[in-house]
Amino acid sequence: MSIHSSLRGADSLKGERSVLTRVERLAKLQKDGKFDPETGAVWGLPKVRTKFKVVSGKKAKALDQAKADAAAAQDAKDAEAAADEA
Repeated sequence: MSIHSSLRGADSLKGERSVLTRVERLAKLQKDGKFDPETGAVWGLPKVRTKFKVVSGKKAKALDQAKADAAAAQDAKDAEAAADEA
């Protein structure tokens, strides 16, 4: 029989919190451009996602490769544009 996850040691409490404080929510909304402190009201704020699915394994490698390919294509495009200007 295993121990319930809520009864484990204090090190399990160091994980990611599932709830943000109001200040943290406002900061995240401002960063995303969804809240203006000058004109916006602090009541009725939209929900803010706190947890995100972490991609690992083969999908992570494929995602990294796709990002590298996109960056290489952008660099080639920038170099071509610079050559055309010269």
